[in-house]
Amino acid sequence: MSEHDDHTHDHKHDHGHDHDNGHAPHPFQPDIEDGPITEYMVLTRAIGELMVEKGVFAAEDLREKLEYMQSRKPALGARLIARAWTDPAFAARLERDAMAAAQELDIDVGVVEIRALPDRPGLHNVIVCTLCSCYPVMLLGNSPDWYKSREYRSRVVREPRAVLAEFGTEIPAETELRIHDSTAELRYFVIPERPAGTEGWSEERLADIVTRDCMIGTALPKPGAA
Repeated sequence: MSEHDDHTHDHKHDHGHDHDNGHAPHPFQPDIEDGPITEYMVLTRAIGELMVEKGVFAAEDLREKLEYMQSRKPALGARLIARAWTDPAFAARLERDAMAAAQELDIDVGVVEIRALPDRPGLHNVIVCTLCSCYPVMLLGNSPDWYKSREYRSRVVREPRAVLAEFGTEIPAETELRIHDSTAELRYFVIPERPAGTEGWSEERLADIVTRDCMIGTALPKPGAA
C-alpha cells in the first residue's frame, strides 16, 4: 500500500526562491474541495479491489494497513524535532539521514525517503506538493485538506509570503523563503528554529509546541502554546 495520499507521480524540483500554531484550517484556504469523485479516486478503488481479487493481499490486510496509516500522528515528528533541539549530535544526524535518525527513536517512517529541512536565521522552509498531495504521512499523519487544495499548491509557490500571512505567519522580508516540492519518491518535513524562552525545557514540553503546521512550514512554534 503506497504512503501517497491520493496517487503517485514523478516530479523532482525544488524552488529555492521566494515564489501545526495551527491544527485548525486558516480562513483563506478551503478545507475540503467540493466536487465529484475524481478519476484517481476511482482508479485507487479499482486497483485495491483487483489486488484483493487476484490474491496479492487480503481485504483484511488492506484494512489493517489503512488503520495503521490512520494511526500516524504529528507527535511522531515533534519527538524528532524536540530531540534535535536538545541534542546537537542528533540534530546533525537528523539532517544527514532523517530515516536513520527516526529509527534511533523507534519511529517507523516507512520506505519512501524523507528529508529534514532545518530552518536557520535568514532561511525559512515550506513544503508543498504542486501536482497532488505527496506528504510524509508516516511521520506527520494524514495531510490537512488545505495542503491538497489547488489553491495552496499553486499559490504557495508564486506568493509564499501572502499565503503564510493568511496562516498568521509573518516572515521578515530579509528572510529567504525556500519552497520544497515533494514527490512520490521524496518527502520533506521542516525543523523549525527553537524559539527563545524555551531554555531548560524537557523534550516532552518542547514537543508540545511543535505542531503539524510547524513541520509543514506554515506556522512557527510558540512557547505560549505549551
